Amino acid sequence: MDIREKAYCAYCGGLLSLGNIDDRERLFCRSCGAVIYENPVPAVALIYITDDNRILLAKRNVEPEKGKWCLPGGFIENDEAPEEAALREFKEETGLDATLSSLIGVRIQDGKIYKRVLIIVFLVNEIHGFLKSGDDVDEVRFFPLDQLPEIPFEIHSYYIDEQKKIRGL
Repeated sequence: MDIREKAYCAYCGGLLSLGNIDDRERLFCRSCGAVIYENPVPAVALIYITDDNRILLAKRNVEPEKGKWCLPGGFIENDEAPEEAALREFKEETGLDATLSSLIGVRIQDGKIYKRVLIIVFLVNEIHGFLKSGDDVDEVRFFPLDQLPEIPFEIHSYYIDEQKKIRGL
């Protein structure tokens, strides 16, 4: 799957071109002059680990990395705070309501569909409800931290490894 590139102006429909604007190469519209600022796409990911060191993962049913396991999460909508998006995505993908413990990190990762994704990672300290796969996932399951499947997203692996170190694993 290729990174999505903008070709037409969202304001007037004109063809976009590359030019040096503000000492950076940027897209701009030759018809209306609009500058197209490309920013990382904001997303959230959540880590929930049980007292007996099992982590909740979701098996993706959409690209990128369809069929692989990752942390529950997804994109932040325009009308949401990151915490709201985290709780919504967790519920959509796992069927569970969650209580967030803390923000554990913010990092940028190159994407396979979007150029860059800014991922905000939260730690979950409490869950309620019944586990069931939902939006964008085929399956949700707990894995022992020492028996994880391949995790395709670098940032997810990084924060899982950090949690393992904290727990002395």
